[in-house]
Amino acid sequence: MSEEKEPWLKELLESGTGEDQMTAKQARIVEAAVQMFAEKGYAATSTSEIAKQAGVAEGTIFRHYRTKKDLLMAIAAPAAVKLLAPFLIREFRGVLNAEYSSFEQFLRAVVDNRLRFVERNMSMVRIVIQEMPFHPDLQNRFREAVLSPVLERIGGILDRFKAMGQLADLPNGTIARICASAMMGYVAARLLNRPSPNWNDEKELEATIAFLLKGLAP
Repeated sequence: MSEEKEPWLKELLESGTGEDQMTAKQARIVEAAVQMFAEKGYAATSTSEIAKQAGVAEGTIFRHYRTKKDLLMAIAAPAAVKLLAPFLIREFRGVLNAEYSSFEQFLRAVVDNRLRFVERNMSMVRIVIQEMPFHPDLQNRFREAVLSPVLERIGGILDRFKAMGQLADLPNGTIARICASAMMGYVAARLLNRPSPNWNDEKELEATIAFLLKGLAP
């Protein structure tokens, strides 16, 4: 793992006070697990590999976490419940609080903001995307802690564009889902393809924006 920790991981390692604060060994275990889960995936990573990467005995892991699943949830659940929701909203605040004259302007601001977020917190994004489909308990926590508060914040913005005649009269959840699916597809393809000579970032972005504007037009 690089010396410069991702912002979300730094917050996770520094969270807690007194007896709840991580020990130095526990912090090394968490850092090693984050790196290996992000690179190899949860299923392909063994606790012995994590222990070796962290520079601790394998038994040390089980003194802190009963199972590998407990270690995953110790990383992913706090990231979703305690860190990811407020972190996303805090990072997203500038976009949510700004005034936009058009839905297109809002979309462009969202895409730019999310690209920067993903690039700065890549390991968290990889772990969440890789493991969410296989862990219903993580899905529920993510839905309650992240999706609900974010949707609540953007609901007013979408209602305003509907009133301005710039958006179809669809439920806000539907609009958010459609936008998120298209934008996440663009972001994922961008990260996978750059710096491929076949990837035209500006062209792909414009195609994504045009698709959403046309598909959500009233």
